Amino acid sequence: MEYTLHKDFSELNAQEWNDLLKDSVSDTPFLRHEYQRGWWEHRGGGEWQNAQLILVTAREDGRLIGIAPLFIAEYETKPALLLIGSIEISDYLDLIVRMDDHSRFLTGLLDFLASSFADSWSSLDWYNLPDSSPTLAALKAESESRGWTHLEEIYRPTPRIALNGDFDEYLSRVEKKQRHEIRRKLRRAIESERGVRWFISDMSDPEAEIDAFLTLMEQDSNKAGFLREPMRTQMREVIRTAHENGWLWLAFLEADGQRIAAALNFDYGNKLWGYNAGVNREFMDLSPGWVLLAHILQWCCENGRTEFDFMRGDEEYKYRFGGVNKYVMRVRVINQ
Repeated sequence: MEYTLHKDFSELNAQEWNDLLKDSVSDTPFLRHEYQRGWWEHRGGGEWQNAQLILVTAREDGRLIGIAPLFIAEYETKPALLLIGSIEISDYLDLIVRMDDHSRFLTGLLDFLASSFADSWSSLDWYNLPDSSPTLAALKAESESRGWTHLEEIYRPTPRIALNGDFDEYLSRVEKKQRHEIRRKLRRAIESERGVRWFISDMSDPEAEIDAFLTLMEQDSNKAGFLREPMRTQMREVIRTAHENGWLWLAFLEADGQRIAAALNFDYGNKLWGYNAGVNREFMDLSPGWVLLAHILQWCCENGRTEFDFMRGDEEYKYRFGGVNKYVMRVRVINQ
């Protein structure tokens, strides 16, 4: 297997990258070429001011076997190799490689990193690895065989709702009190005579739709603080990229002729990924967040989506809607 270090994303073919991702151990929107390239361009909304791209591929007889999207940065006082997308806005990260090639790709990758950049990094620090990823066990085995220190911990819960096409069946699995609450809030919104309706944005004017979403998102004071200018630019890039590549699913709820809630999701891999949301605090009597989410879940059922993934975070409402925890992990491997 031949390993190559690339200095820029332009050196890799986007279609070849994404074709490999479809068969990879972790196929998520955050690992697509266009997302990774945009994240790197803006360094995660300014999360990383000084970083060096370490974009490694492996080929065998000309065939792309694996991609390791990495960068080196000072982290917790020492230089570390992190996955592109770390840490805050990319919920799932991993190596891009087929299961059959995973073990030998990782072995060769660690040999390549240890020999080519031995003086540049002191650890791997990989966040947001899905708890089902084979990378977890493989990193532990490699660390033990090399005498490296291996540390693994749960980083965040990622609640999910399994769906089978029947909205009533989904509701029957929700705790009784919460099931009644969902139905009550839907009924109250319909009966309010305030013109409550929801819709999926057609993105006919992308920049205006992005503005509408961000305006609702920043009604939350914590999110407003998060949306400093570099992060606002990054978020616009994420939404624009998802739209241009066909996996954006942006919905709004209206009342009294104005938008009162928004949900930014990714429609990818026959499931909906709940990325972020916002509500107008002046309309809380209509429970806009709950009402919109209920409509979204009903849409998922009616349109054959097999899962709604809340992604990272343990907010209470996710469990009230029946979310069941999976997790993303943090793994540190210290090579000294």
